Amino acid sequence: MTKMRFRPMLYITLVNIIGFLMLFIYCGADDFTYMYTCLILCGINTVMYLILYRLEYGDLYLFLTVSMLVSIGLIMLSRIDLAMEARSAGGDSDFSSRQIMWFIVGIATYFVTVFVFSKVRFWNKLKFVYMALCFGLILATVIFGKEINGSKNWIVIANKSIQPSEIIKIFYCLCIACYFSALPPFDSKKKDNRQRFLNIPIDEIILCVFVYACMGALALFQKEWGTALLLFLIYFAMCFVYKTSNLLKMINIGGILLVGIVGFFLLADHIGVRVNAWQNPWQDASGGGYQIIQSLIAIASGGYFGVGLGNGMPQSVPFAETDFIFAAICEEMGMFTGFAIILLYFLLTYRGIKIALKSNNEYLKAVCLSLVIAIGFQTFIIIGGVIKLIPLTGITLPFVSYGGSSMLASFIMIGIITAVSMPDKKVKK
Repeated sequence: MTKMRFRPMLYITLVNIIGFLMLFIYCGADDFTYMYTCLILCGINTVMYLILYRLEYGDLYLFLTVSMLVSIGLIMLSRIDLAMEARSAGGDSDFSSRQIMWFIVGIATYFVTVFVFSKVRFWNKLKFVYMALCFGLILATVIFGKEINGSKNWIVIANKSIQPSEIIKIFYCLCIACYFSALPPFDSKKKDNRQRFLNIPIDEIILCVFVYACMGALALFQKEWGTALLLFLIYFAMCFVYKTSNLLKMINIGGILLVGIVGFFLLADHIGVRVNAWQNPWQDASGGGYQIIQSLIAIASGGYFGVGLGNGMPQSVPFAETDFIFAAICEEMGMFTGFAIILLYFLLTYRGIKIALKSNNEYLKAVCLSLVIAIGFQTFIIIGGVIKLIPLTGITLPFVSYGGSSMLASFIMIGIITAVSMPDKKVKK
């Protein structure tokens, strides 16, 4: 049984060794940079897994899945670095080494999150604190933020860029969980004595106002439509999971349509470019449709098995290290690897939902479910945009795309889910 427990980590280690060995052969025998990255990554993964296994630190499959996603992402980022160096394009081509540093910081953040969240017992009493933090971060971004690629969602401090929207979604999930966990149980036969307005409980109205205020601020002031859409999908999914009033559900449907219409008229150019590029990218192949065209060409040229590491052209895909890393992976590693990544996110979502269902604490159940929904929908939004299923929104692929803010936020979310799994998870030896 013990050997079976360590077999998944052995497979992940083999994937890292094979992937980075191919990169080492590609870049030449005189450059050991990427082999050092491989050794660091394998060492961290193994030590982390041993610690989690020995301490019975929650659901092991969460870390295994995350470890595999991070490994694939780092292999691809290393390949992108090589492509940019070979092309002599200049600029920033040190994504892999900085990503491994963010991975180390993310691991430390993960442990701190698990420890703190499992020890503190009054998270459900801080809903107004979460609201204040959400609006405070949005306001700080509006005032001090820098516009990059059409969205004002970055704050630059000492030449380091921070994306507050990644942290906002965590406080957002913690906040809405306070409201949903306080709803009457499905099988409750007690009369609902909550105060109402127009036959809608007032606490549900407050939650609805909070959600649309966050969405409106992100969409109108920051032009951050990807995060705004993600926040709505989390809220809407939670409304259907929990017992909310039917009238409120109808208001939500009308509300999102109203926000979309108003936003379209206020930001017609910004939205129109993305919608037109989604409908017919070939109409403006050198402009608005260039990104999606290059993405589709990369995925198609890779086929099922890929052209092989070092044989593709990831540098031809715009933002291959962030928004379009899935397309770069499919080109060199094949669509089967793309399917495997999607299945890994399915597994991550499944384990999270299972943890939420097992939890006996209603607030922890709601927090876990909202965070799992956030990860699942974020994955759908970015991959859907890359393969032209939906318009592009410009958010990252969790644990795979380059970015410190995304890596830290993702590890905090997984840390909270792990903390929820700890009371109920017993590792069999």
